[in-house]
Amino acid sequence: MKTNKLNKLALLLIGLLVFTACVEDDEYNLPNLSVNEVEFGEDDIIIDIDAVLGNFNQNGEPYTFEDFDNYDVYTSGYVISSDEGGNFFEELVIQDKAENPTAGVVIQVDVNPLFTLYEFGRKVFIKLDGLTIADDNGVLQLGTAAGNSIEKISGAKRAEHIILDPEVATIIPLDVTIADFTNDLESQFIRLNDMQFNRNDVLGENPLTFAAEDTDEFDGERSVESCATGASVIMSTSTFSDFKSLTLPANRGSISGVLTRDFFDDFYTIVINSPEDINFDNEERCDPDFFECTTTSGGGSVFFSENFESFAGYAAEGWTNVNISGGNTQWVTGSFSGSTYAQISGFNSGDDEINVWLVTPEINMDTTDGEELSFDVQANFDSGTILTVYVSSDFTGDPTTATWQLLDATIPAGPSGGFGTFESVGPINISCIDGNVHFGFFYEGSDPSATTRYHVDNIEVTGN
Repeated sequence: MKTNKLNKLALLLIGLLVFTACVEDDEYNLPNLSVNEVEFGEDDIIIDIDAVLGNFNQNGEPYTFEDFDNYDVYTSGYVISSDEGGNFFEELVIQDKAENPTAGVVIQVDVNPLFTLYEFGRKVFIKLDGLTIADDNGVLQLGTAAGNSIEKISGAKRAEHIILDPEVATIIPLDVTIADFTNDLESQFIRLNDMQFNRNDVLGENPLTFAAEDTDEFDGERSVESCATGASVIMSTSTFSDFKSLTLPANRGSISGVLTRDFFDDFYTIVINSPEDINFDNEERCDPDFFECTTTSGGGSVFFSENFESFAGYAAEGWTNVNISGGNTQWVTGSFSGSTYAQISGFNSGDDEINVWLVTPEINMDTTDGEELSFDVQANFDSGTILTVYVSSDFTGDPTTATWQLLDATIPAGPSGGFGTFESVGPINISCIDGNVHFGFFYEGSDPSATTRYHVDNIEVTGN
């Protein structure tokens, strides 16, 4: 991700000074200046990006292209990243085809900005002699060898290795679903259809920005969810981007960007070039139907509470704690600085599907009115909002046989790379419920894509 852009006029003047007709020299994207056809030697070889990646994938070790006698080896592709908006920094992402790509790769280069030379859709040839393909944060990238890793191609070597072709193609995003995500789709320009940002991020009095919140460090990570399946993916935006302070759109539609991995290689993310890659033109959101009371609530005293201090265990205290997916992930009790709380995380569970219920003991609502539910939540290592809260009037011990009604609980987001702070949720109006009820905290994740760690504390039900 990048620092502020240089003045475009200054870039044009610099480009005029250094521009020559030879494609192997510095060249800026100036009006009416042509780019020559690339000339290759008779024995030169051009290989597919997939073959470049294969040199790493064969044994999982960095591979350096070198020792070519009397010929050079190249690969080619189309630029699908742009640092004009500041969401990419000193890297080019190219894919093998303008439409229906099958492979892509990142090229690390110590030049900023790059969009003035290598605009979106520009075809380029990459001279591989002296470059190394290696895994960097879970993504295969080209650079120069640096031990078991790589470093950026120097500015002095940039024109030698990244050669402009006259063609500037129209990039057609590859339509995929979140369920399609695999390493084979990394570094390709994809499109997700019928998507929206999580309601907790865009509705209400303080909708989130792309990356200008106090909790955003290096990147703002926002959950984008599918209206068709409910699956979610993180959209990552640099805190150095020009559009970081814009408010997230609240409608629904399509989002296009480069599929990659987060900095810690924990989950897939999508990185856009600019807000224009988001086409949310449908005003009708697909939020679930929430349980809603129209009766008046508030002003009462606490008649059920749990702060998990001196907690004897979920079963001993009458709670139900069950993973209905059959995995090992469950709610546990955690503690920090003398405070104890309910805790769950799917991180490193190895489970593709994680569905865990934590259900309160039975609570009678017949002797009170105006009831409200509130609790505190701390979201940590956030990879998407995957906690929801329900109420049931017929729960008998098995969450899968009960009738659950979803409560409108705004679960806070937290930082992706560390611990958040406890935030209050509610009060939620539950005043129209009578009889015996149970409240259920439902964790719905998948390792490694959705493993947010939650701490839940100070659960209270109040009434008059």
